[in-house]
Amino acid sequence: MHEYRTHTCGELRGSHIGETVRLSGWVHRIRDHGGVLFIDLRDHYGITQVVADPDSPAFATAEKLHAEWVIRVDGYVRARPEGTENPKLPTGEVEIFATAIDVLSEAKELPLPVFGEPDYPEEIRLRHRYLDLRREKMHRNIMLRSQVTAWLRRRMTEEGFTEFQTPILTASSPEGARDFVVPSRLHPGKFYALPQAPQQYKQLIMASGFDRYFQIAPCFRDEDARADRSPGEFYQLDIEMSFVTQEDVFQAVEPVLRDLFIEFGGGRPVTAEFPRIPYDEAIARYGTDKPDLRNPIKMQDVSEHFRGSGFRIFAQMLEKDVRNRVWAIPAPGGGSRAFCDRMNNWAQKEGQPGLGYIMFREDGGAGPLAKNIGPERTEAIREQLGLGAGDAAFFVAGDPKKFAPFAADARVRIGEELELTEKDRFSFCWIVDFPMYEWNEEEKRIDFSHNPFSMPQGGMEALEAAKTALAAGDMGPVLALKAWQYDIVCNGVELSSGAIRNHLPELMKMAFGIAGYDEAVVEEKFGALWRAFQYGAPPHGGIAPGLDRIVMLLADEPNIREVVMFPMNQQAEDLLMGAPSELSPSQLRELHIRIIPPKKKAAEGGQGDG
Repeated sequence: MHEYRTHTCGELRGSHIGETVRLSGWVHRIRDHGGVLFIDLRDHYGITQVVADPDSPAFATAEKLHAEWVIRVDGYVRARPEGTENPKLPTGEVEIFATAIDVLSEAKELPLPVFGEPDYPEEIRLRHRYLDLRREKMHRNIMLRSQVTAWLRRRMTEEGFTEFQTPILTASSPEGARDFVVPSRLHPGKFYALPQAPQQYKQLIMASGFDRYFQIAPCFRDEDARADRSPGEFYQLDIEMSFVTQEDVFQAVEPVLRDLFIEFGGGRPVTAEFPRIPYDEAIARYGTDKPDLRNPIKMQDVSEHFRGSGFRIFAQMLEKDVRNRVWAIPAPGGGSRAFCDRMNNWAQKEGQPGLGYIMFREDGGAGPLAKNIGPERTEAIREQLGLGAGDAAFFVAGDPKKFAPFAADARVRIGEELELTEKDRFSFCWIVDFPMYEWNEEEKRIDFSHNPFSMPQGGMEALEAAKTALAAGDMGPVLALKAWQYDIVCNGVELSSGAIRNHLPELMKMAFGIAGYDEAVVEEKFGALWRAFQYGAPPHGGIAPGLDRIVMLLADEPNIREVVMFPMNQQAEDLLMGAPSELSPSQLRELHIRIIPPKKKAAEGGQGDG
């Protein structure tokens, strides 16, 4: 007999009744039923019930056991007494009558329980992650992640893609998020950077003559944490293809993601065809470029119905600035005074002055706003929005660039409160036609809006026209320029960004020049791409769906840390390993680094250090 086990704790069935077996695992739970001890024994594969009564030679040891002790059990398999079977467990029709129990490892008093799914403070969970991962839900999430990763590798290989690994130590890049930097011992005063993504490397792979690349790639960005973003590091399914158009990328990626969510989605419906929504339309209809299409609400511009109306707040706003607009958020079934007041109160808690509304009745509109604009304008709004009696509409006004995020939040809240949003499905879409550039208000300059390596729509001719207009002081053509950039979104979560790349050196130089980078900076920071493109580079494009976010959606988890084995907390700290940590003086000397502590914050009401 094997030293530790003949079977796993998830393996035994009715066909094993009568066999002598040996199991090893953790004591999951102990129940004392009138002197008879029932021990749920757990390992990676499942749970088996072990029984010890006073007649068992193992009983004396069983009485000493505590939760999470690691034990070895010898015994024989028998059927559970009629009526005590557990259909929720694969092993639920049998139990082990223990003839011997050996303690392999004892456990101290636990800082958090493993049995059940209690809502425990995240700090304790992360500090003792090895215990947290023993919980059934966490174990299931991590196994799902592993299965998804394995499935993607198989599928991408079947689709003709080849996996290549790209470097982890690379050069710092000026675009995107902050880099994590690594000091060089051999080159004092110089630093490596951890890759924010394998962006340049995968383009160089295309320039090297390989065709369809993929990688389950680790990426490192010094960003603040969010519910759907880990601080520090994350993984993505990195993809690049040569001699492709945007449509080719869509046709390659869409079936993979659809089949992945069908395979692991637990029977939840998946979008049959992913709709393509232009960026401008996404903002106008949903207030965001990450719309949750499970929510059927689409916003509409109703500015003309308020222009010159008796509702002076909106009318004057429209007269004051041509950029100002009035958007309506339809609320089917939301025509009660209680709901409208509740939404107005919510808006005020969000820092807004309020949320104007019209309630539609059989005899017309109701509410102060309807009275101010009159029955004809109210009816015109109702007809435009396709609403009827018992419905409502809410209104936001001003510069859409400023109020769109609030409007998007209001749309989401209305959909949830009125139960319009379908929960148990996966709704995908492509967001396309992103602006190539945007105005950086903080730095008062033109910046890339998405990916600096993208091909502008219209190519060199469009860039030259934009550059000429900019030289004449007109930013309009620059900000209107679209790129072959795209995102894929599922249930309001951005899974991926991608683009058809700029593979021409002169075009690359001009694109970066419009964003304020001179040729010397391009050659210094992107020298490998710059040089490679001068020796014949194929048209190419790609995408990189986020693995963490994919698993988060499949596991129906609201927080990405629930699907990462060893995540950092929101302050980018690894509480388990104690990172980041200080280096010893000898390590610092070896790296030619001296620590300069940050200046102490000034006392409240006082002056800071000079």
